[in-house]
Amino acid sequence: MSDIQTILDKAVSGDRISLQEGISLMHSHDLDAIGRAANSVTQRMHPESYRTYNIDRNINYSNICTAVCDFCAFYRSPGSAEGWVLEREELLAKVEEMVQLGGDQILLQGGLHHEYKLDWYEQLLRDIHQRCPSINIHGFSPPELHHFTKLNNLSLTEVLTRLRAAGLGSIPGGGAEILVDRVRDEMTRGKVNSDDWLDVMRQWHKMDGISTATMMYGHVETLEERVVHMDRVRQLQDETNGFTAFISWTFQPDNTPLAHISPVGAFEYLRVQAISRLFLDNIPNIQSSWVTQGRKIGQLAMLYGANDMGSLMIEENVVSEAGTVHYLTLDQIREAIEELGFEPRQRNVRYELFDDEYEQTAVAANRAWLDQRSQSEKAVYQLN
Repeated sequence: MSDIQTILDKAVSGDRISLQEGISLMHSHDLDAIGRAANSVTQRMHPESYRTYNIDRNINYSNICTAVCDFCAFYRSPGSAEGWVLEREELLAKVEEMVQLGGDQILLQGGLHHEYKLDWYEQLLRDIHQRCPSINIHGFSPPELHHFTKLNNLSLTEVLTRLRAAGLGSIPGGGAEILVDRVRDEMTRGKVNSDDWLDVMRQWHKMDGISTATMMYGHVETLEERVVHMDRVRQLQDETNGFTAFISWTFQPDNTPLAHISPVGAFEYLRVQAISRLFLDNIPNIQSSWVTQGRKIGQLAMLYGANDMGSLMIEENVVSEAGTVHYLTLDQIREAIEELGFEPRQRNVRYELFDDEYEQTAVAANRAWLDQRSQSEKAVYQLN
């Protein structure tokens, strides 16, 4: 029996694999064996007859950012003529439309704005909840929250407490990239380091808050550093148990200062996806990243460790700035799950399921919305 198969058998049986064993898997090219093992672990952790997805909207309130990230095509420096802050009424209209389409959550993120103090963000949260009181605001990544402490000269605890009181529901895992400072120092300036990213999550979890963890790879990191990243996430989860899911995706180099780096392909994506399921034995859910991979590979990821298709993403602005243009309708997401022999079920941020009536109402609303958009586009084409 090969050393790799011994490691895979260990993970399938429910025993924790070590950092070095994870690195060995990351160097292996036996994608079939790694994928089959990851699927076995998924079946053990999720024996249900269904697989999940959610409906939310990524709303970026601003693209102005004091950090300089070589991998980001979205941000603009303070003073740039291309910088913007979303008008409040436009933002609230986006939230309302998401609710009408059956969504229960917004992903609210922006750059590290150089002027806005904490009370601006508190009022933003209150305005959203006043307009749509039932939704969850999955907002402000650790770099933003760490930035708030510096700009306002406040402790992290006070920042988190005040934002939670204003309506913050959960924290996204954005800005993690690779949690190794060598990597971060090479491609970003003016942004939170690895320890501080983890500490934002630690303090939020200690307040009984939940969050997701992410990893963006395929740039300047080594294979070993990918596993170190997973190990740091796993260690914090052992400590706090506050991560509900892990989401990884490949770096999209177009339109960035790192455009000379060749993008990694589907083989690499599926390998990392599967290893994350094998290594992160204490994180219950793994999401597919169809937004960067497209429908077919996003669907295949469900056989390589993922149990969740992620979000419908009514809107996405950051990854798309780097040239990624994969879009799926709600029907396509549900069909992708059904084609694998599972029942598609809509869930919330805590992976609690909505009832059938809610789901079917959302499906009907999305079909009507797409039909309306199609008719509008056809009318514009005819006018031109």
